[in-house]
Amino acid sequence: MPTTARTVLFHEIGGPEVLTVEDVPVSDPAPGHVLVRVEALGLNRAEALFRSGGYYYQPALPASRLGYEAAGVVEAVGEGVTELAVGDPVMTGPGIEMSAQGVYAEQVVLPETAVLRRPASVDAVTGAAAWLTYTTAYGALLETAGLRPGDHVLITGASSGVGTAAIQVARRIGAIPLATTRTEEKRGQLLELGAAEVIVTGESTPEAVAKEVKRLTGGDGAEVIFDAIGGPGFGALAEGLAPGGSVVVYGWLDTRPAEIPRNWPFTLHTYANMILTTTPAGRRRSTAFLNAGLADGGFRPVVGEVLDGLDRIQDAHRLMESNRHTGKIVVRV
Repeated sequence: MPTTARTVLFHEIGGPEVLTVEDVPVSDPAPGHVLVRVEALGLNRAEALFRSGGYYYQPALPASRLGYEAAGVVEAVGEGVTELAVGDPVMTGPGIEMSAQGVYAEQVVLPETAVLRRPASVDAVTGAAAWLTYTTAYGALLETAGLRPGDHVLITGASSGVGTAAIQVARRIGAIPLATTRTEEKRGQLLELGAAEVIVTGESTPEAVAKEVKRLTGGDGAEVIFDAIGGPGFGALAEGLAPGGSVVVYGWLDTRPAEIPRNWPFTLHTYANMILTTTPAGRRRSTAFLNAGLADGGFRPVVGEVLDGLDRIQDAHRLMESNRHTGKIVVRV
């Protein structure tokens, strides 16, 4: 077994240029832990925020690791590990603390609870693009908002990884996804994924988007709004909500204060995926839902671009911050 693995580290807060690739010692897995050989990494905006100091917790510097999502194969297991065995194809995600356990590496040792079995039919690139997006959409839409068949759901920023997953999750249960995107060029792909309607926002105001949602729903409004943006436009956007509906905010792409809308009654939720996926029951339910969709082909993770090699990690972060892609960016290790 190698004693070191090439690993992405950063020693100061900053842009993609602070990311370096260094040799880091790899230990044998302790009791309750597994050693994973990483084959592919899935990038998330949370990692750009963590690297730049804007995440909800701060990196431990110097030599912070980075990354939540990887797909690979179990190479060794520690004492007491019962759910995984050497050779199992896996995905990572639940409960990872990025500074110490970040998965941007050739090999990583993680608690057994942070590693999930991946269906054998699912390749590493697909697996690396799946866990966080689909479990977030599942937990927010089904467990939190109670989305039901026939409900309309407005998905903002729908060309993101979570947004494209949310379209597919809504369709899987018979709900009706309405998607927003800023540019016309992404409309076709969102319709192909299953969006019933795509609202190209461009320079439109949130008030105009809410009015269009009302029109598309026959004046009723959407039963659920799944929002990644927040900010001062939030109150006006929520005017497109049906009476008694639910709003789930899972991101803050606009960090300015948000106004609470006055179209009561409605329910406002904030959603953090670790609340679901770090509990045994929540991890079981979300993983079962994800793997069922991956295994039968109902879930098709959208991969915007695949870059080869850890040495492309700065390029991958620059691409993520450019917003030119649809879906997830994956780095093959």
